[in-house]
Amino acid sequence: MAKHISRHELKTDQVQEALSHSAEAVLSHKTTLIYGALIVIVVGGGIFGWRFYTQRQTVKAAAGFSDAMQIFQAPVIGAGQAPEPNQISYSDSTKKYQDALKKFQDVAGHYGKTRPGQLAHYYAALCFEHLKQDPQAIDQLSSVQNSPDQDFAAMARFELAQIYDRDGKGDQAVRLYNELLKGPSVLVPEPEVMLALAQHYRQTNPAQAAKLYNEIKAEYPDSGAADQADQQLALIPAGKS
Repeated sequence: MAKHISRHELKTDQVQEALSHSAEAVLSHKTTLIYGALIVIVVGGGIFGWRFYTQRQTVKAAAGFSDAMQIFQAPVIGAGQAPEPNQISYSDSTKKYQDALKKFQDVAGHYGKTRPGQLAHYYAALCFEHLKQDPQAIDQLSSVQNSPDQDFAAMARFELAQIYDRDGKGDQAVRLYNELLKGPSVLVPEPEVMLALAQHYRQTNPAQAAKLYNEIKAEYPDSGAADQADQQLALIPAGKS
């Protein structure tokens, strides 16, 4: 026989059921909030951790770069010359640049995404130049010229242009000089590029070289570049300027 349920009991059951659903909804919402909070904590912790990691990598890279620069800038002393106390020095420039190259390559290899690591690529290229290894220098500089850091990229392009000029690849050098003139940077200012381009034209097109020297004097009259331009103009034979 079916049990008779009173109105009071029915109402009580409905209230309990409603409370049960409400509790489940609250619990579900609370769980969502907890998960959301956890995600924020994890992501935030990841960002903090990554930032801490990159900062730590940059500090290590800067220390390694500093060690390499001490070697790169070390004086080369002659036979019988006493070295300065507590100062790195070399009696052979080749050995010096070989040691510096190894240090720069180590920094670039381990910390290539940091600013000191990118700069280490550039100085490794300079070491290769001093060691008369232009193809290796070009490889290093080619990677730096694509750097998102416009100053580093400009430095690499300028050095590449100088190598191309020295190696008889004048067209490539002029192309890079003109690119730099369209967007000069703080580390590679326009008058320096103009001087290099004028130097390129001195033998093949003295009139173009003279034009550039005069532009430097007109646009940067009180600068060291203007003084250099004036000196170089005096060296161009009369009638060719």
